[in-house]
Amino acid sequence: MEQQGPDRAGGGLDPAEVVRLRLVIARLHRQLAQASDRQEFTFAQLSALARIEQHGPIRLGELAALERVAAPSMTRTVAPLVASRLVSRVPDPDDRRSALVELSPEGVELLADTRQRRSELLTRRTDELTPQERELLIAALPVLERLVAFED
Repeated sequence: MEQQGPDRAGGGLDPAEVVRLRLVIARLHRQLAQASDRQEFTFAQLSALARIEQHGPIRLGELAALERVAAPSMTRTVAPLVASRLVSRVPDPDDRRSALVELSPEGVELLADTRQRRSELLTRRTDELTPQERELLIAALPVLERLVAFED
C-alpha cells in the first residue's frame, strides 16, 4: 500500500511531481518559442505585442502593469518593437503630452505567423499521440487553464 506523505495528505502534488510538471511546461514553452523563425524577438517582446493587440492602443505604464514589470523595463522592451515598425506610437487623445502604442500591420502579421508556426508544431506533436492520450490531454485543458489564471 502506498504511503501518503505530508504533501499528499492535503491533496497536493509531491515534490517530484512538481518538478516533472515544471520541467515539461518549461521544455514545451521553449520548443514553442523556437518554432517561429523570428528568433530576434524576446519572449518579453512577443508577450508585449500580444498584450498591445489585446488591449491597445495602450499607454506604456498600463502595458507595464499588465505585464507585471516596471515602466522603464517596458520602455526598453517596446523600443526595439517601435524601431522594427511592429508597434507605432500614437498621440493619446485624452492627454496630448502622452503617447499610446498600437500594433502596426507588420506587428499583426508577426503575431499571426508566430501563432501559426506554434500551432503547427503542437498539431504535429498531438497527431503522434494515441486517441486515448489526446483525450487525456483535452481533459487536462481546464486544469491547465486554471493554473495560468491564478494570481500570485
